[in-house]
Amino acid sequence: MQWMGLGLLLLLLAAFLLFWSRQRLQSAGLPLGRIVSTDTAGWRPLEKPLYDPETGLTGKPDYVVKVGGALVPVEVKSGWAPAEPYDSHIFQLAAYCLLLARTSGKRPPYGLIHYRNRTFAVDYTPALEEALLAVVEEMHADQRRTAVHRSHDEPARCARCGFRSVCDQRL
Repeated sequence: MQWMGLGLLLLLLAAFLLFWSRQRLQSAGLPLGRIVSTDTAGWRPLEKPLYDPETGLTGKPDYVVKVGGALVPVEVKSGWAPAEPYDSHIFQLAAYCLLLARTSGKRPPYGLIHYRNRTFAVDYTPALEEALLAVVEEMHADQRRTAVHRSHDEPARCARCGFRSVCDQRL
């Protein structure tokens, strides 16, 4: 009888731990699947950044989750969710999708952007990939120019820019 009580206790503990782990995954914005790698503390990190020599892109998604047979990048943002993900966040996620496709040979069907209060699934479509490659080409063209002028009139964005102290075009 004592062994049955211990067995029941262990079964209840296992059920609680399973429930708790699923809750943690959902609160982190991760789909149910096996975490392959992460760039955040406490999980198995990527051994090295993903790199694509053709585009010159390199990066580490916050998480890579294996869902079915697909690798899905997850980008975690610390702020509250906007009504729609910012273009810069979508392109960052698209870059991770491209990097995973080129380094693993399997195209991710989508990626996730997780904000504090909401998670967006972004389909990695051929149109998004084309838009990303156009942005990358524009960036490479800007690198070849001797002067590149700012392209925004947002004082709040300018105030938070990491190059503000050396920028001669700051607002």
